[in-house]
Amino acid sequence: MKPLYDVMVVDDEPIIRKGLLKLLEASGRAISCIRLADSGQEALRMIGEHMPDFLLTDIRMADMNGLELSRTIQERGYPIQVVVISGFGEFHYAQKCVSYGVKEYLLKPINQTELEKVLDKLIESKSEEIAKPVFSIRTCESLTEQISEGIWFLDEASLDQALDEWRQYLESLQLSTDQNQQLLQDSLQMIHKFLAAKDVYVFSAQVPLTFTENKGGDPENSFQLFEVKIRKMYTDLQYKRKGKLIDPITAAKLYIDTHLTNEVSLEEVAQHLGLNPSYFSQLFKQSTQETFVHYRMKKRMEKAKSLLEIPHYRMSDIAEEVGYIDYSHFAKSFKKLYQLSPSEYRAKLGIE
Repeated sequence: MKPLYDVMVVDDEPIIRKGLLKLLEASGRAISCIRLADSGQEALRMIGEHMPDFLLTDIRMADMNGLELSRTIQERGYPIQVVVISGFGEFHYAQKCVSYGVKEYLLKPINQTELEKVLDKLIESKSEEIAKPVFSIRTCESLTEQISEGIWFLDEASLDQALDEWRQYLESLQLSTDQNQQLLQDSLQMIHKFLAAKDVYVFSAQVPLTFTENKGGDPENSFQLFEVKIRKMYTDLQYKRKGKLIDPITAAKLYIDTHLTNEVSLEEVAQHLGLNPSYFSQLFKQSTQETFVHYRMKKRMEKAKSLLEIPHYRMSDIAEEVGYIDYSHFAKSFKKLYQLSPSEYRAKLGIE
């Protein structure tokens, strides 16, 4: 379905307003509404109530001429495409209107063909505006979040994809170098906050959050610098986690599973991963739906259960094998999980 456009006609002469109304109605263009204003002041009041897509204004009017009206529309940032209507001797005024964002001009007397040509240009321009990507804070935040998570989880494939999407989005916005750098700087600061909130990363002096290196440069260079900074964060965190290319919870489970013989503490695992112990405890419970202590006990008992199925293993040795110095503590933990003591479990299996 084609979009419909609102048009406003501004002229202090009733006969001109009515004439333009008829021409617009006869144009056959996708116009949904035509509003008439008899002065520049009246036009501004009506714009406040109903924002038109296109505005046709006479350049000469009593209280506020078309030039002043065009300038006011531009200063207020109204998304209106303005067409000025001028007489033969007023063309120099029409030329001046260009500096106020005026899209087109019509020369009196106006005929149907010329009006339709102007309308077609306005509609084409409006369609391009609609098709052009619009800056979205949510999109910027979403892409920045994806980059942050790519760093945090040391997921290089996801990080590459997020950076590529970020680059394409910025290119589509066609921002100036200064605007581009400001957006990238804001993104870096958001990533800093994301990682700092997890107590896992402190920016070194080697990863500044500004783009002074590319002052006056082009947007492409700005993004290349941004990517260098992101890669530095990634490699720093990778080094801090001793090169483990897996997420912290998977790494934590692996560490626990391979150190069941020892009394592995939460603090020890957090230090191994380069995480703050308090944050790691919260993250582990949120990700696994169980506490670190319960997971560690469960894995110990799973190993103990498999060892109990081997007849020659003494139960005191099994307790030590899964990190328990005190056998009674081991037996109590086993029964808590399986509702059977170690000896009862063996008896159930027919092992003396």
